[in-house]
Amino acid sequence: MHRIGLDLEKLKYPHNGLYTFCVQLGQRLLQLKQEDEQLLYYLPPAFNGYQGSYQQIPYKWYDRYAFNPPQMDIWHAVHQSGNVWPRKKAKKTILTIHDLNFLFEPNKSEREKKRSLDVIQKQVDETDRIVAISEFTLKTINAHLRIPENKCSIIYQGSEIKEYPGFDAPQYRPAVPFLFSIGMILPKKNFHVLPRLLEHNNFELLIAGKTQGEYYKKIEEEAAKLGVSARVKMLGSITDEEKYWYYKNCAAFMFPSVAEGFGAPVVEAMHFGKPVFLSDKTSLPEIGGAAAYYFKSFENDHMRDVFEKGMHHYETNQPADKIRQHAVKFSWDTNAQKYMDLYRSLY
Repeated sequence: MHRIGLDLEKLKYPHNGLYTFCVQLGQRLLQLKQEDEQLLYYLPPAFNGYQGSYQQIPYKWYDRYAFNPPQMDIWHAVHQSGNVWPRKKAKKTILTIHDLNFLFEPNKSEREKKRSLDVIQKQVDETDRIVAISEFTLKTINAHLRIPENKCSIIYQGSEIKEYPGFDAPQYRPAVPFLFSIGMILPKKNFHVLPRLLEHNNFELLIAGKTQGEYYKKIEEEAAKLGVSARVKMLGSITDEEKYWYYKNCAAFMFPSVAEGFGAPVVEAMHFGKPVFLSDKTSLPEIGGAAAYYFKSFENDHMRDVFEKGMHHYETNQPADKIRQHAVKFSWDTNAQKYMDLYRSLY
């Protein structure tokens, strides 16, 4: 019996991309495992969202200091910031690195960045295989960490948007065409540059996502400065049904983030054939490809020019089908199959 352990502890933080990654990978692996394979999931106590056969590794508050899981053939740390690392309990280990976004955060000191890199380097040295979720992430890893080339591979993150065709009751229903964005309300998401796109038009801007810290005030200040506060709505956390409705009904999707390892909301919006407007930073050009429009700077005039020309191109050329076809490249089923293939290659 081959025993495969996964660190899915990050499921205790709902409403973010890592939660979705853990949910989707864990569920799809259950559908792919064979009779001679056993999945062991390290889960937070409150999580019971999986259907299928697996063994749960009991969660204890002191695991960070004294983690003692069963012996395994494979241990997969699904994120570089995990609290547990049972190297002696696994014959082979895999570490997925989603990003090194802290390197691009202006509020981080060089000392803090070095300390974070040292922690990841130690883990990298001790693991057998490294997986990056995009080409950009792999290039960043190679630029800042010492890793043998034959130790690395890329497995693109999947993306899926649940559909609710009968749903028509969002918490807030705009009375005019609207632009949509979603993500944790953090400085790296760069949402505060978006209100300037409301000048000289009648659009509303809807931003969904859990607020952390005081960054939301900067978005409000920018909107007030431009006199568009009444047309900027921060929705907070939204349901899957609401997310579906806002993607389906928006005029365009906006994602000006300056630090992304992948950028799942971009693919989600593309599933609906929507025009997506992205920053040209980090992984986003790789994910959006030729199917997106890009802000090369965040100057007011440049952003408005990109937006107006992009909307005109979209309306004139009707590329919705091509945009949907681009989104199909990023599938959770493909993601899980590639991980299962990797596990089996290490038995």
